[in-house]
Amino acid sequence: MTPNDFDLSRRRLFQMVGVGAVGATGLVALSACSKADPGIQDKGAFHGAYPYEQPPDGHYNCGGAPYAPVLKFIMEGPYRDLMVLPSAYYYWDKKEWEYMLAEGSALDVENETFTVNLRSGLTWSNGDPITSADYETTLWIQWLQNAPSWASIESIEAADELTFVVHLSSPSAVIERYILRGNVLPTSIYGEWADKVKALVEDGKTRADDEAQTLAEEFNAFRPEELLVSGPFNIDPDRVTDTEMTLVKNDKGFAADRVKFDKIVIYNGETPAVNPLVKDGSVDYATHAFSPNQEKAYKELGRKILRPPNYSGPGMFINFKALPELNDPVVRRAIAHAINREDTGVVALGDSGVPVQYMAGFSDIMVPDWVEAADLEKLNKYEYDVDKAASLLEQAGWKKDGDRWTTADGNPAEYELRYPGDFADWSAAGDNVAEQLTAFGIVITVNAVDFEQYVSNIAKGDFEIAIQTWGSSTHPHPHFAFVSDLFQHNTPITKSSGGDGIAFDLNVETEAFGELNLEDVVNEAGRGLDLAEQKANVTKAALAFNELLPIIPLFERYGNNPCQDGEGQRVKKFPDEDDPILRNAAYADNPIIMLMLTGDLEPNE
Repeated sequence: MTPNDFDLSRRRLFQMVGVGAVGATGLVALSACSKADPGIQDKGAFHGAYPYEQPPDGHYNCGGAPYAPVLKFIMEGPYRDLMVLPSAYYYWDKKEWEYMLAEGSALDVENETFTVNLRSGLTWSNGDPITSADYETTLWIQWLQNAPSWASIESIEAADELTFVVHLSSPSAVIERYILRGNVLPTSIYGEWADKVKALVEDGKTRADDEAQTLAEEFNAFRPEELLVSGPFNIDPDRVTDTEMTLVKNDKGFAADRVKFDKIVIYNGETPAVNPLVKDGSVDYATHAFSPNQEKAYKELGRKILRPPNYSGPGMFINFKALPELNDPVVRRAIAHAINREDTGVVALGDSGVPVQYMAGFSDIMVPDWVEAADLEKLNKYEYDVDKAASLLEQAGWKKDGDRWTTADGNPAEYELRYPGDFADWSAAGDNVAEQLTAFGIVITVNAVDFEQYVSNIAKGDFEIAIQTWGSSTHPHPHFAFVSDLFQHNTPITKSSGGDGIAFDLNVETEAFGELNLEDVVNEAGRGLDLAEQKANVTKAALAFNELLPIIPLFERYGNNPCQDGEGQRVKKFPDEDDPILRNAAYADNPIIMLMLTGDLEPNE
């Protein structure tokens, strides 16, 4: 995933010689501290791991995050929130907000507004005050990036310096999530762009107009010279290499007085690069998808394994423009029946790869809470059944020629399946699916791609079939899962990156409901405050997804996050495996980042 300034990448170095961490000053093997060690290495620091983009490819444009971000921001994922804070974090178990930049918020159903009250006295790292103008700037940039937040927004205003008001076209159950979890941007850097967007909107332009698309392309190429932050840490630009970066304390940031760590060291890379760093003790905590054998090795070394649900997982995404024969939902149903999802999950992640049961487009954990029992029975579970799969293909006009299928047009059913080679679980899942489908008679050739290239490939539609994320870890409401399934890698959002993504037409014909516009259905699933009405809309989206299978979910991923704590380690104590904070999804309201920001995660003395 990481652009390298050297011919020998860190990952290739690990594969060839098996060393530990490669520091900025040279090859330095870092071993884990034990009780016999004379002291804690890098005392007061927290050592994490996450793939990042090194400059110049990695940049400081954080616009649209986290729902429609500019690609290649230097540090995505949980650690971004230590720098560019949102208004609040969410406790998934208690269903309560932990406010940060904001001190409170309120949804006024009668007046159809959502109001955010900012904390007073907060500043950006350059000393500028954080005000409601920064929220205005943030929301205009989200409009430009076609973020789904604007589906229910009519207008926005800064009522005063510490009060930001969103006027809604209709009250929305998910609007608070979109507003409060958006990473707030400084007007001093993004205000000029926000003014251009506001002018377009006031001129009656929509996101589909050429002027807006041109401005979006220009904005995506915008590269700020510095990263202004609101949080307790900032990147030290002199300590960013292709192997690791250091976040240093920003004393002006929110929670700087609460956070008990002096600095954050983040090691770069996907699973192959991070695995040896976890084993040798260089990394205190990692959210990568480690293989069953790797997890076993960590346990033998005494590492604690945290296993929070991710409410999402890998699935098969089809390029419908490149493969029109797969536009027939009957063909996609056949493919679903031809894959043993249980095998795929176990091969990829062992106990953390749980096969999808309901195939509803959102987490099986949440389906019974949103879909009534009578409708639950209507969901096709697409059990592994190669005979059923063959029957469906024949129904769609496909024919078996020897041990290989040909399409209704008489062409060999042969496709390329791409996955990021540096994602161990997706690689294993992709290989397993390819083996199963090829044995069934649909020939699949795999192509492992570097993730940096892979993201661009998907957005631009440069693929046939790919492994990508279905469902969503962003909030315990199905609306967000459907946004991930149908929008995130599809034309509504990928247009800003110059492509059509999976190019799935959201105007569909269904057996259950007749003609539907799935964009409207998904947005309706998140509108309103009446729970019964929300459930009805979620059920419609779930049944339509289950019937059409616009993507084919494979398994639901649970974390297998290794961590080290206790005597002789940098971290005093990570939460126990049964701690309710671990209901939080690791890639949304990350429980460890949350505990750090509240001061409840501490370094050893």
